[in-house]
Amino acid sequence: MLSAVSKFFTVTVFLSSTIFYLAPLKAAPSRVAIVIDDIGYRYTDKQALSLPGAITYSILPHTPYGKELALQANAQQKDVLLHIPMEAENGKKLGPGALTSAMNEAQIVASLNASLAEIPFAIGINNHMGSRLTQLDNSMTWTMGFLKRHDLLFLDSKTSPYSKASDIAKNIGVPVNRRHIFLDNQLTQSYINQQFQLLVQHAKNKSFAIAIAHPHPETILALQQLIPTLEQNGIQLVSLSSLYAPQLTNDALVAVSE
Repeated sequence: MLSAVSKFFTVTVFLSSTIFYLAPLKAAPSRVAIVIDDIGYRYTDKQALSLPGAITYSILPHTPYGKELALQANAQQKDVLLHIPMEAENGKKLGPGALTSAMNEAQIVASLNASLAEIPFAIGINNHMGSRLTQLDNSMTWTMGFLKRHDLLFLDSKTSPYSKASDIAKNIGVPVNRRHIFLDNQLTQSYINQQFQLLVQHAKNKSFAIAIAHPHPETILALQQLIPTLEQNGIQLVSLSSLYAPQLTNDALVAVSE
């Protein structure tokens, strides 16, 4: 006998004279991943490592404190990304390890190899800036080819609405997802609170959400207060990697989709 009531299923099984009742299926909780970007230039970025729960940390390559803080995050069993600088439309200075439109495939691969050699336990990359480069077919194809060969994932920081990065990653078979909310474009408590509520609402509506924030003292203070409220809202804070489905073939689902 199988009956459905309010999206839950109750199954009654008759074996001889014994009746077994299986518990109703429960909906999986909504999930949130929070990525802290831009880590590496200041030792005070270490404050971000004190945040509770499964925070993901994205490290700028070849920076004074990047490797040290990456090692500390890894020792805490947190997901670590490489935060790769990519060419922006406004021409802003990119810093070491940057990828630009002037680079050919060999140069992009060499740069990514050097960054990965510094932090070999990184699980993938996301773009630092990149509003121009993520629109370019060749540059993204070469980048995603590198990630595919090294079994790395990609998070599109979505610094441009015209980014082709996610589509190219999917075509090549690279596990990919995108940022939904920036938490701290303004460093006020009210703004960060507002963005955090948008994050919660997105997670409830879509079953998951990905936020990016930065290691500013104002952000860390706000998140220390806000992260515990996720559980009160029935939302689970998870590592970024847990939002990526196993990649079996190029045709497989390579990320949780909306």
